[in-house]
Amino acid sequence: MTTASGRRVLLVVHVARDDATKLAAAFAADLRSEGLEVCVLDTEVDQLRAVGLDQGHPVPASPGAAEGCELAVVFGGDGTILRAAEMCRGTLTPVLGVNLGHVGFLAEADAEDIHDVVRGVVDRTYTVEERLTVDVSVTVGGEVVATNWALNEASVEKAARERMLELVVEIDDRPVSRWGCDGIVCATPTGSTAYNFSAGGPIVWPEVSALLLVPISAHALFARPLVVSPDSTLAIEVVGERSTGVLWCDGRRAAELPLGARVEVRRGREPVHLARLKPASFADRLVRKFDLPVAGWRGTAERRQQGES
Repeated sequence: MTTASGRRVLLVVHVARDDATKLAAAFAADLRSEGLEVCVLDTEVDQLRAVGLDQGHPVPASPGAAEGCELAVVFGGDGTILRAAEMCRGTLTPVLGVNLGHVGFLAEADAEDIHDVVRGVVDRTYTVEERLTVDVSVTVGGEVVATNWALNEASVEKAARERMLELVVEIDDRPVSRWGCDGIVCATPTGSTAYNFSAGGPIVWPEVSALLLVPISAHALFARPLVVSPDSTLAIEVVGERSTGVLWCDGRRAAELPLGARVEVRRGREPVHLARLKPASFADRLVRKFDLPVAGWRGTAERRQQGES
């Protein structure tokens, strides 16, 4: 049943964590007291009811679950936010993350900010950013055998630990290089701080439109990360005599890659929308999330004062 306000918010929760379920239940109670309806995934209803959330409206845990909701609020880490992005697939519903994980780079708020989150949702003072995604297809013998998408990255990885993967990379219908490697990461700017970062790729500001390609442990003289146009098509072919691999999208959805498989990665047709409670510099977020050393920075205001003296 819809409330008088007609406003609905979807909760996506890391239900294996007690702190996440309890915080989500308290958050839901605050929203309901303000006249908002709360929806929960049907796979999470029992765990949330166990901690006191008895008024959540169940919806199927599948793409499109956020249809009709003005916001999806996530309690967990980046993995839970990626799962919420799946639930919002096919809708325009933005995702707002409350971090209870480790780095939580996609999250907007921490647990101690929950009252600010409540007010931001109730008063609709949040803003929405559009994030580039990638669409991925797998072709074997000229036939498309799998399609997928990713917010962070699509990675081609070796299937057997003891054997390297032989891959040829092509960009915009032209071959670029062949590597014996552990795999290749094709990332978005949003994903540049995730697997791409661990693989040695560059950090790219979210508002930059680009696609990133980073070989993993490549045995080659030329194995540098590449940053290409967002309108380019990246293609990776599994070659060699015994190479087989696995395609992972956001580390959540997999497809087998037999010898001869071709993976194509291109800009996604559907972006993901992330909600922000207040304007924030990406540089500040980078420093805070990675605990980067910035001692000695004197600041622009201090520099101006020195220039005037």
